[in-house]
Amino acid sequence: MSQTCSCTDNQTDTSAWEGFTPGNWCETIDVRDFIQKNYQPYEGDASFLAGPTEKTKRLYDHLDKKYLSVERQKRVYDVDTDTPADVDAFGPGYISDDDNVIVGLQTDVPLKRAMMPNGGWRMVETAIKEAGKEVNPEIKHIFTHYRKTHNDAVFDIYTPRIRAARSSHIITGLPDAYGRGRIIGDYRRVALYGVDKLIEEKTAAKDKVADENFSEHWARYREEHSEQIKALKKLKAMAAAYGFDISGPAKTAKEAVQWTYFGYLASIKSQDGAAMSIGRLSGFFDIYFERDFKRGILNESDAQEIIDALVIKLRIVRFLRTEAYDQIFSGDPYWATWSDAGFGNDGRTLVTKTSFRLLQTLVNLGPAPEPNITIFWNEKLPTGYKEFCAKVSIETSSIQYEADSQIRDHWGDDAAIACCVSPMRIGKQMQFFGARVNAAKALLYAINGGRDEMSGKQIVPDHEGIADDGPLDFDEVWAKYESMLDWVIETYVEALNIIHYCHDRYAYEAIEMALHDSDIIRTMGCGIAGLSIVADSLSAIRYAKVYPVRDETGLVIDYRTEGEFPTYGNDDDRADDIAATVVHTIMSKIKAIPMYRDAIPTQSVLTITSNVVYGKNTGAFPSGHVAGTPFAPGANPENGIDTHGMLASMLSVGKLDYDDALDGISLTNTIVPSSLGRNLDEQIKSLVGIMDAGFIAKG
Repeated sequence: MSQTCSCTDNQTDTSAWEGFTPGNWCETIDVRDFIQKNYQPYEGDASFLAGPTEKTKRLYDHLDKKYLSVERQKRVYDVDTDTPADVDAFGPGYISDDDNVIVGLQTDVPLKRAMMPNGGWRMVETAIKEAGKEVNPEIKHIFTHYRKTHNDAVFDIYTPRIRAARSSHIITGLPDAYGRGRIIGDYRRVALYGVDKLIEEKTAAKDKVADENFSEHWARYREEHSEQIKALKKLKAMAAAYGFDISGPAKTAKEAVQWTYFGYLASIKSQDGAAMSIGRLSGFFDIYFERDFKRGILNESDAQEIIDALVIKLRIVRFLRTEAYDQIFSGDPYWATWSDAGFGNDGRTLVTKTSFRLLQTLVNLGPAPEPNITIFWNEKLPTGYKEFCAKVSIETSSIQYEADSQIRDHWGDDAAIACCVSPMRIGKQMQFFGARVNAAKALLYAINGGRDEMSGKQIVPDHEGIADDGPLDFDEVWAKYESMLDWVIETYVEALNIIHYCHDRYAYEAIEMALHDSDIIRTMGCGIAGLSIVADSLSAIRYAKVYPVRDETGLVIDYRTEGEFPTYGNDDDRADDIAATVVHTIMSKIKAIPMYRDAIPTQSVLTITSNVVYGKNTGAFPSGHVAGTPFAPGANPENGIDTHGMLASMLSVGKLDYDDALDGISLTNTIVPSSLGRNLDEQIKSLVGIMDAGFIAKG
């Protein structure tokens, strides 16, 4: 017999919870407890899935012909130059008359981009002009004379050494001119509790500290909570404009998806973060679907149509970006990452039928990079699900995989990925995103005594380079590299602390933080680029003979390497241990520096897209890497250097200590499907086997 929750709060409409198993979630905000008490693991195959409905096909075809095709030609479909973005800044918008399953657009027209000038006016103005539009002079006057932006504040505080490091690309991609991202609101809370309950909880949290003596923390805590409450009220108003009252909990599966999407929509209406991930939704949605199936008010085709409709909306998220931003990220990604699968702490798989429905969108709608579907892989996942993942990967190249066991051990079983590899507990943790240090370029700076190998400028003062003409001595180079890293890391963390201090003051993510607990864990997401180049170059110096090549000013601009040396990515401990040592050394230096708001420092080995622009601004290396050419992405082996296959590269990456890179480690592989087997069945089994082996080995 099903049970019904009771709740002591008279303002909560508990009739919406009829049929759900009660628990702690009835008394306090606890979505994880709701999921654990109510979800049904699914260990079957994909045979139950439904194709796209006629409405879905009409909607997506209309979207492509009227909007997406135009955008592909113009780069930017349109920009609203008159309305600074906010949760409720725009009236309702629809794709077509068929757009009535899951509704809501960022602006009033599909693909029309909004200004978000709180991050920085210069970036907005440049992006508007690059889109072929004219700047509204009144809006410009406001944000250059009356409203200080995050970017203005950052550059008021930046020190000379930060500016030098930024301009020389030794520190790259800093979020000092746009939204920082890497904050995942628990959008499920809107559906489970309704907005009024969330406002009530935030009001109580704010007033909890009312009797304390004044302090900066006290004042900021109350002010931020006031902003969160205002944002929740705007969320209600935005939903009401679409004809929905989201003050109370969702009563059906369709409402649960719609309410959740409204929470996410509010976030992408008001922030243009580098990664606006949506979280971990499938298990949550599946509970509502299963209840509606039992009620007889939903069938499989309806359920798939709802998920398809939501994914269509996620595919058309757009932010106003400059062409330079697009070059850094090799396109226009926004990482609406949707995390799925894995296991709970109790040993049950978190795979549900809706986990399959999410993957089915890639079949029904075709391949797409967004939402960034991320599977928490575990060799113990149900066979039917693993095989369906492999099949969809082979056919669409649109899925990424993360190590379930490692993430769960560190972040729990209700964690999700922000961006590509950055895990966090949903609603209980946020990240101060910090781009990354060019660890490869730092090695060249160590050899050149702080002079930039591209420009010849002295960027780092008081550092003595390598004076002789070789062969280079490993111990001497390593000592100078460590010393150079001290300067680079200190400069980097100083910049991050400034950026996030200013972002909290001038571009605070009120609605995203309103969908978090009031007391949360903060991490500082540091990162490095060029790991494989550093590892191979240090390996060359240790195991071969490397001679520097200088220009007429004495600047080392190239290297002559004689002899063989082991390379990272081929499961060779000699090179792989160097890579692991570099990661550990940098993380140790980061940990030694105080962080803004006592954030916990973490590190990523991640350059999935920006490796191209990093390489463009970096010189030649002892490893043979040519000046100006792209870095390998993330923790990948150098391009063309891994000769032992995909599994060997996974094993090399597995030797990097996850405790040294808790913000995530990325490995990007390209496989020709025919290399996996003679037919699709063989290819599926081979791919499953490779992933099982790689993740068992701490990949």
